[in-house]
Amino acid sequence: MSDTCPVQLTADLIRCPSVTPEEGGALVLLADLLEGAGFECTRVDRNGTPNLFARWGAKGARTLGFNGHTDVVPIGDRADWKHDPFGAESVDGIMFGRGACDMKSGVAAFAAAAVDFVKSSPPDGAIVLTITGDEEGPAHDGTVALLDWMDSHGEAMTDCLVGEPTCPNEMGEMIKIGRRGSLTAKFTVIGQQGHVAYPHRAKTPMSPMVRLMDRLASHTLDEGTDHFDPSTLQITTIDTGNAATNVIPNQVKATVNIRFNDAHTGDSLIAWLRSEADRVASEFGVEVQMSTNISGDSFVTQPGPFSAMIVDAVKAVTGRVPELSTSGGTSDARFIKNHCPVVECGLVGQSMHRVDEFVVEDHIRQLKDIYSRILKDYFA
Repeated sequence: MSDTCPVQLTADLIRCPSVTPEEGGALVLLADLLEGAGFECTRVDRNGTPNLFARWGAKGARTLGFNGHTDVVPIGDRADWKHDPFGAESVDGIMFGRGACDMKSGVAAFAAAAVDFVKSSPPDGAIVLTITGDEEGPAHDGTVALLDWMDSHGEAMTDCLVGEPTCPNEMGEMIKIGRRGSLTAKFTVIGQQGHVAYPHRAKTPMSPMVRLMDRLASHTLDEGTDHFDPSTLQITTIDTGNAATNVIPNQVKATVNIRFNDAHTGDSLIAWLRSEADRVASEFGVEVQMSTNISGDSFVTQPGPFSAMIVDAVKAVTGRVPELSTSGGTSDARFIKNHCPVVECGLVGQSMHRVDEFVVEDHIRQLKDIYSRILKDYFA
């Protein structure tokens, strides 16, 4: 019985042009592989978003889940790439292509590990793979759709491992046991247009917006918590669209993003933002409109047997004891944490979303070995 090669599977997946929301053949390829190993596969597409659910074993059994995505971000300007973005070119043990790092290699590693495991040592339990084509997009109909479908069909995972890249520089140095929350707030200050030489006949929106942005940016949200660094607020844009130097504009727009820890909820931060906006509106006699979007609240999976098992597997394969971290951006773990305990463990993420994105092929092999060790220990 030959082992499933995760490097070749990564190459095959990279050659599928699955830029969000296109499926590109990636999920079809994976379904064929998994069905050949006895997995029952179901497409859970919703609103044009492609998703794949695969189960090996009986419902109701102790179930280890893997989660990942095959969609990728756009390539940008093709002329900037030295290597074909969908060519999976290999040079001196490094594979190039969009999705090589984020995260077709991770999907290939856990799919290969799961296929080989059920063939060689069928477990007393079940394995579930949830793979979406909407992680890099709006994420409304990706992992969320899979979890909704699972709930309506009596499907469940006992624990879940997300295969996103988690290591900053070296294989095995970090796993993620949680993520910060993310909140975006958009403000519009509405004044009255006029001539700059006659400001008493106008009502500038600029000064109140500057005051509001200064108050938000200079405010200390917290000092950090047990598992998280301090929360941060960044001003991402301020726009008037005013090209004239002698005109007071009638309105100005600004956007901020907050990455927050478990000292806050999205709702508590929205209440604070609204109070600051109302304060400025009252002080300057202008209207301040605000809209918000919470991408996800912060969460942490408390260290325990599941995370310890992953740490042991990483150490056994790489020789490193990984840091338990909550750093970085958001991931689909923010949805899974409402379903079951979830931990993220994956590759080095240095080339994510970059031109000539790449992955070290030996790292893919190591990651498969880590996942294989986790499967063995989980069902021991």
